[in-house]
Amino acid sequence: MVVTFFGHREVRENIDSILRQTIVDLIENHNADVFYVGNQGHFDFTVRKTLKMLSAEYPHIRYAVMLAYLPWNQNDLYPEDFSDAIFPEELETVPKKFAIDKRNHLMLSYADTVVTYVKRTDGGAAKFQSLAKKKGKTVINIADLSKCQGSPCQGSCQRTLTEG
Repeated sequence: MVVTFFGHREVRENIDSILRQTIVDLIENHNADVFYVGNQGHFDFTVRKTLKMLSAEYPHIRYAVMLAYLPWNQNDLYPEDFSDAIFPEELETVPKKFAIDKRNHLMLSYADTVVTYVKRTDGGAAKFQSLAKKKGKTVINIADLSKCQGSPCQGSCQRTLTEG
């Protein structure tokens, strides 16, 4: 199963635990073994870090940071290590202005399940969460799940992956 991730650039809460729990559940209970993530902000950085750690525990999984365009700026989020990055051929001729949107469409087309961190209705993360739902993908919004950490869950927090 292929999983991809979309989330806001800024994450103002600690999502490490709920993100790890979600990915482990996908690996152990839903046969997830391929993961794609972008590299545009804090959410992507946190996902990448978590996948890197989990790949040591689950050596059968594969993950890749899918670049929207080739990096050349020394201030990029990950200037030191692109060993886990891929740059799809489909993006080679896309103008930089449209590259992130095109990359996200590509990642969504590969996905069976989409994990999001969406707290507001504007922006790219919300756009691709909505698009994933329209395309019938299973969508897990960890922003909803993170509200339930440490307290009894009600409503959408108790939703399982099989409910889609």
